[in-house]
Amino acid sequence: MYLEAGLLTRRSVRKFVKNHVISDDNIRDLLKIAMYAPSGCNKQPWEFIVVNDRSLCDKISDIHPYAKFLRDASLAVVVCGNEQQECAKGHWITDTSAAIENLLLACHGLGLGACWCGIYPDAALMKTFSSMLNLPDYIKPNALVVIGYPLQMPSSVQDRFREDKIHYNQW
Repeated sequence: MYLEAGLLTRRSVRKFVKNHVISDDNIRDLLKIAMYAPSGCNKQPWEFIVVNDRSLCDKISDIHPYAKFLRDASLAVVVCGNEQQECAKGHWITDTSAAIENLLLACHGLGLGACWCGIYPDAALMKTFSSMLNLPDYIKPNALVVIGYPLQMPSSVQDRFREDKIHYNQW
């Protein structure tokens, strides 16, 4: 079943083969799949900053409190929202989050590991990333997705399905 082979086996990966390069073609494929995410009014207000400069990766791993493992990963993608292209105020958040999930699934599909490290809604972290990456005021960083070749894949597939989380028609 596709779900068991793909969607249900995706997990966050935080241990990577050190400095293993991901090809430009694979990066392009990953971002293409990310861009196929749904968005409000089909505005597609996302922007992607590929960070593959080792010194910048190391700097980010020092700055982001939950991305220390970027030091060993191949690269990171900072997924940002363009406030000038969103359907309605604040939609960049959900639209870019959908693109992030597509990116995570695309990584898994290519045999890569990835981990979503939030930037939004931490105002200080958003400001730091905006400054470090020279983002215009209308471009807002949502998350850092750390990507690389997994040193090991999480071995157990934990059943996350919870019937008690489902409600029909009302609470």
